[in-house]
Amino acid sequence: MRLPFVTIIALSFCAQALLASGLWPIPRNLEAGNQLLKLSPAFSIQLHIPSAIEQPQDLLDAISRTRTRLQNDKLGRLTPGRGEEDREALVAAPSLLRLTLGIKGDGPLSSIASESVKDIANRDEKYSLVVPADGSSATITASSSLGLLRGLTTFEQLWYWVPSSPSDGSDVEQDGIIYAHQAPVAVKDDAPAFPYRGFMLDTSRNFFSTKDIKRTLDAMSMSKLNVFHWHVVDSQSFPLEIPGFLELARKGAYSSQDIYTTADVQDIVKYAAERGIDVLMEIDTPGHTAIIAKAYPEHIACPNASPWNQYAHEPPAGQLRLASPATIDFTVSLLSSIAKILPSTMFGTGGDEINVNCYDKDEQTQEDLKKSGKTLEQALDTFTRRTHGALRGFGKKAVVWQEMALDHQVTLANDTIVTVWQSSADTSSVVKKGFRVVHAPSNYFYLDCGGGEWIGNMAGTNSWCDPYKSWQKAYTFDPFAGLSASHAPLVLGGQQLLWAEQASPENLDPIVWPRAAVSAEIFWTGPRLPNGDFRNVNEALSRLHDLRFRMVQRGVRAIPLQPLWCALRPGQCDSGGLPSMIANLGVRRLLKRVRK
Repeated sequence: MRLPFVTIIALSFCAQALLASGLWPIPRNLEAGNQLLKLSPAFSIQLHIPSAIEQPQDLLDAISRTRTRLQNDKLGRLTPGRGEEDREALVAAPSLLRLTLGIKGDGPLSSIASESVKDIANRDEKYSLVVPADGSSATITASSSLGLLRGLTTFEQLWYWVPSSPSDGSDVEQDGIIYAHQAPVAVKDDAPAFPYRGFMLDTSRNFFSTKDIKRTLDAMSMSKLNVFHWHVVDSQSFPLEIPGFLELARKGAYSSQDIYTTADVQDIVKYAAERGIDVLMEIDTPGHTAIIAKAYPEHIACPNASPWNQYAHEPPAGQLRLASPATIDFTVSLLSSIAKILPSTMFGTGGDEINVNCYDKDEQTQEDLKKSGKTLEQALDTFTRRTHGALRGFGKKAVVWQEMALDHQVTLANDTIVTVWQSSADTSSVVKKGFRVVHAPSNYFYLDCGGGEWIGNMAGTNSWCDPYKSWQKAYTFDPFAGLSASHAPLVLGGQQLLWAEQASPENLDPIVWPRAAVSAEIFWTGPRLPNGDFRNVNEALSRLHDLRFRMVQRGVRAIPLQPLWCALRPGQCDSGGLPSMIANLGVRRLLKRVRK
């Protein structure tokens, strides 16, 4: 039987409508209806676990945050009437009185924070969510507190708000009605396709306060991102206080106010972990370390050498004297001092953009190489073995940039994680060496691209990674492109990144959000939507709008994706649009039949 063309279009719209909810990342298994369901003024969230099991405080705090957000989001539906069209039907809509959280099994229940910093391959984020349409209790079930947190995040995204009216006759709060419009909802065993879903922030080129970082962590948690890659120091500044090396921050930070104290670091790590986020700190070595010369000049080759572009990829020039036994000891001690106070099982040691000319021109390095009888590559191997070995002693796996695996002859442990940044095409070369990879390709995921060149005497030209990497461009990324089936398991996930040469607290949010949430869906949902279709930009736009508007309601200054008129009318700002494409195809087929 052939369906009439108009029916085909109608069915297409119905399928889209079921997915055009506010869920981001969209669950991998989702069934949703189209009925209205109010949130009762007496709504409560109850944690049902055996009395013998201790209730983690951070889980109770997460429940409290959900209650607060449900009341405070006050997000109107993205329709021309902002939900006013639902008002009449809401009078008779049932009300949800209770959400029950349950844990599978009867063993001890660990805190969200402890679950969030487990080895990347051992985190359990799976959950199931059921929201009936008749007002009977909703449920979230999981095997871990982290899974319950992910379920709460999905639950929060179901709800909208419309101001109350004196004449509506509803038993609602005075300031409005909170309701869902797609009940019933069933999410079964939703879990991420990839364990690593991150965002990287550079806090060296420009400083970001703990308040800025916490707001970023809150936004990350909204989309289930789970790794905050903190590129905390670089050649321009050293804002990190490290026990035993306090002179580095005192002399290397931009000012005494631009320092992350040990207490700040612990506060950020705790705040992140309670929101399901692991803090992966990176101290890039041996390159990108010029600032160390401010406090320890004996360990830095070619400090402030000029012209800088002959000695470094960015000013100022300067690299650790990797062939010096004293510098190796210094670096081991430095990394150990910070690594041992961090709970993550991962620690970034960098390894990118090492400038050979700097070492060739450094007399001390050449003398050290001659004394040891080693080549520069052999000295780098010794440096890497020592630093990575020290981290392993604290239970840390090293995370490196791709050059360490592809450009240098160094010994890396099999469990080393390699971040591919230069191009997505390089991933296949890394996995062929047997290393696990994190996608961070500049041609898809660099958020700083598109701002033009920042080098002073090159103003008006493009930067090396221009043009701007739009969310649409990033959303088309395929994690398995060019990889064989046998190498696919080596892909841990991916992250979008903000290098801060042209970013500061003033423009942090608009640059990052909602674009950085794209990788959340790529690496949570995987290649297909719950209806079986491949992920696509047309379908994703309305849901990303929704996430962006909800972020704004929560104080995140996320940039708009379209004029408001367009955001409230999905598809009507398309150039032709999917409906037009379908219609044009149908017309062409009809014309062919007529001509025949």
